[in-house]
Amino acid sequence: MDQASLFSLLSFGPDGWGQRFVEGLVVTVEVSVSAYLVSLVLGLIGASAKLSSSKIARGIADLYTTLVRALPELLLLLLIYFSGADAIKFILSLISEDFDDFEVDPFAAAVAALGFIGGAYMTEVMRGAILSIPNGQIEAAKACGMSRFLILRRVILPQMLRYALPGMGNLWLSATKDSSLISVLGNTQDLLFMGYRASAVTKHYGFFYSVAAILFLGITVISMIVIRLLEARLNRGYR
Repeated sequence: MDQASLFSLLSFGPDGWGQRFVEGLVVTVEVSVSAYLVSLVLGLIGASAKLSSSKIARGIADLYTTLVRALPELLLLLLIYFSGADAIKFILSLISEDFDDFEVDPFAAAVAALGFIGGAYMTEVMRGAILSIPNGQIEAAKACGMSRFLILRRVILPQMLRYALPGMGNLWLSATKDSSLISVLGNTQDLLFMGYRASAVTKHYGFFYSVAAILFLGITVISMIVIRLLEARLNRGYR
């Protein structure tokens, strides 16, 4: 098949794969953004637990980050996806027999699994960023009579974001790549899964996997531009 015929396979007609790749790209972005938001919440909770005075909270947070960082991400994804789905079905079956045929949505399960994994790394990024804030500034804010919420909003969060943004940016880039892991779960219709389907049907493996790679590269380039703009904005007034 010549080059023109190959590119015709990416048309948006009934015989082309263009529309399906666009749909796969949208699903990949949706999964990445949703999982990243979950990891942000878990990271903030985990960092707060690690910096708290409670030994129990610190122990749970240490166990969480250690287990997630010690095990392969694909293995964790499969464990969380299947074990979590079985646990939810079991709990719902105890409530009512009407839930015996309940099926966990693959998109929601994938987001929860990836968010849980990313939350462990986000915990360390945020903890390090908070520790980078000079303690004297917090003490000065307390001396001025600021409440804890006001100190968090005006002193801790602005500087934490400045210190954490490089690490948070790297975790976002990792989230976009890790979203491809959900293709092993099936029924997710993400970008890599669409590349696999197109390759399997047409037998043009190199071409369609290259298309998927270019689209992933496009997400990365756009993300890096946005991250640099955010870094420049947050670092205004600093050398």
